[in-house]
Amino acid sequence: MELDEIKKYLKVDGNEEDDLLLGLQGAAEEYLINAGAVKDYTKNLFKIAIKLLISHWYENRSAVVVGSISKNMEFSLSNIIIQLKYSGGDTI
Repeated sequence: MELDEIKKYLKVDGNEEDDLLLGLQGAAEEYLINAGAVKDYTKNLFKIAIKLLISHWYENRSAVVVGSISKNMEFSLSNIIIQLKYSGGDTI
C-alpha cells in the first residue's frame, strides 16, 4: 500500500509523519501475519485491516482506555482477521 493512500485515509498533510506512518504500516503487517492472515494487498479486507490498525495506533499513541470505541474496533478487526485467515488467499 502506498504511503499516499494511508495519508489520505488518515487525512494527514505534509511529510512530518511519514516515518511514523511507514513504521505503523510495517507493524500492522506483522500483526496481521502473526494473526494468521496472508499479506495480500489485492484484498480489500487486508487493506482496510491495515488502515484500521494504523489509524488506531496513530490516534492512540498513549495508553488506551478500554471503552466502547476500542471494543468496536477490536470486534471489527477480529472479524476481518478471521476472514483473511481462512480465505486461503482467494481473491475476488
